[in-house]
Amino acid sequence: KMGNAESNAYQNHLSRFLPEEQSDIDGLFDTLSGSSGSAGAKNAKAAKKTVTLAALQARQSAHTREPLPEPMTARLYNGMKSIDLPGKSSGLSEQIAKEQFVIFMSNLLKGNADEKISIIMRMIAKTGGPLKGKQIQEFTEDLITSVVHVLSYRKELKGWSLENTRDSSSGVKALALELLSELKLPDGTKPVGSQLLEANFDQSVIEDWVYRVPQISVFLSVVIRQGLHVLHSLPDQTNDILNLVPHCKGVRGRGVVSLFDIPAIIYINSHLPAEMQHKWQLLFSSRLHGESFSQLCAHIVDKGPCLVIMRDLDGFLFGGFASHSWEVKPQFQGDNRCFLFSVFPTLAVYTYTGYNDHYMYLNHGQQTMPNGLGMGGQHGYFGLWIDSDYGKGHSKAKPRCTTYNSPQLSAKEDFTLDAMEVWAVGDIPENAGRKGKKSILDVDPQAQALLEMAGKSRQSEGLREPMEEDEDDD
Repeated sequence: KMGNAESNAYQNHLSRFLPEEQSDIDGLFDTLSGSSGSAGAKNAKAAKKTVTLAALQARQSAHTREPLPEPMTARLYNGMKSIDLPGKSSGLSEQIAKEQFVIFMSNLLKGNADEKISIIMRMIAKTGGPLKGKQIQEFTEDLITSVVHVLSYRKELKGWSLENTRDSSSGVKALALELLSELKLPDGTKPVGSQLLEANFDQSVIEDWVYRVPQISVFLSVVIRQGLHVLHSLPDQTNDILNLVPHCKGVRGRGVVSLFDIPAIIYINSHLPAEMQHKWQLLFSSRLHGESFSQLCAHIVDKGPCLVIMRDLDGFLFGGFASHSWEVKPQFQGDNRCFLFSVFPTLAVYTYTGYNDHYMYLNHGQQTMPNGLGMGGQHGYFGLWIDSDYGKGHSKAKPRCTTYNSPQLSAKEDFTLDAMEVWAVGDIPENAGRKGKKSILDVDPQAQALLEMAGKSRQSEGLREPMEEDEDDD
């Protein structure tokens, strides 16, 4: 009878996979257990083949550079080993049977939070729960590190690279802390700081967390699909995996190192409207285009929704998402999809409160209204502001920005800008730049005349770059 129960559970899990997925999983198991080849298949004992931790590690190191960091390989093995089979004394064997392997794949790739949770508990700590916050933090950092590593290894970063983005190590820690900030104790409170690391969390709390923080399941799926190279190209992949990293345009061959790191790109992208998550295109970089407000305006006006990111002289990184094309006008613009964000020292997104509609503002060359780029708050008191006298800005939020409930984003309330980038997200509108490719100076002859009187030529004359839509950075 036991054998029957075992094969029923096994068949139920197997039936979740399409025939081509089943053969993919069979092939991986055969490779790991060393039973590939027709002779092995004919051998009745082939069905009893098992996988060891050594075999998993050997598969990883058979390549010059491992697809997965070693700590994650050990975690996957502990997860597989945690699957109890009917009629077998669980957890004692160091070998992983085919049934355990298939049920592990089925639960993590096709299961609900309830099915994933006991495996995740064992991946966090061999002994299972209750778990300390510190253990959950280490697991989450390992998971994010593995995602960045495996996407880079498999060349799945879509035009981004570890060379053209900021170093990911601080981003891994920042993203892990942001995901952990959703952990709630049984009484509903969210512990922070050292309290979080020392607190104990039982299985139900962690299950609730995995359910509410979709990134955990998505990251695990990427680690298994790309790390073990199984089911990685099959059509059932959901958009959250396909658009985990957006295609990067406008960087290749320009020697730019973005202010974003890979964990921040993944996190900020997940907060964009779904139709804008497939592509980011660099419109403006102070390194490439110079530190000039008229250059900034010339490159970002009428280009569709954008992400603005900046670094102050203290190294803080922060910015905002503009849901509409920037227009130069003395009124607020945009809608409630706009948000502000911080990348360093903390990673966080701040969405609208409903208090007012001061989403985004861009003005230049006016005598009566403030000139600069702003988001949230109010004139003279923006959540994020860059003055048209390029290089000066402020982030005023005592205690919070009214529009986005964001704290002060910069190190000092009034800051000096060190670097700035603007990325168009989604597809740039058809008519972008067709409106006569106007510079801010065309719009404002007074500003042009002032520049000429000051003996400064029109910098933007020679710098109207062709749109880089046709460039393929993959």
